[in-house]
Amino acid sequence: QVQLVESGGGLVQAGGSLRLSCAVSDERTFRNYGMGWFRQAPGKEREFVAYRSKIGTRTFYTDSVKGRFTISRDNGKNTLALQMDSLKPEDTAVYYCAASTIYLRVPRPDEVDYWGQGTQVTVSS
Repeated sequence: QVQLVESGGGLVQAGGSLRLSCAVSDERTFRNYGMGWFRQAPGKEREFVAYRSKIGTRTFYTDSVKGRFTISRDNGKNTLALQMDSLKPEDTAVYYCAASTIYLRVPRPDEVDYWGQGTQVTVSS
């Protein structure tokens, strides 16, 4: 069973930064799947944040985080990261690491094959 384990969430003031990490237990999954981050705020549906394809270095970001968030992959450590800068209160949510066989576009949540357990990010105003 493939496991995705997130870390790095917490409480930060608006304008601050956090770095999320996702450790993937299976190297084959990490190398052959698209990897990304989704988030879910209370009362809202889970939404895509950032996604990186397994082929080349193609990346996708939702419009609200462009220029503030950076997704990266460390193939040597089977780790996915999300650097979040200039955080806003509206970024408050549970953030989930995701792995999918979809790699030419961003997968819908129902197309994600593996999910992490989630990590809470809270941005105070």
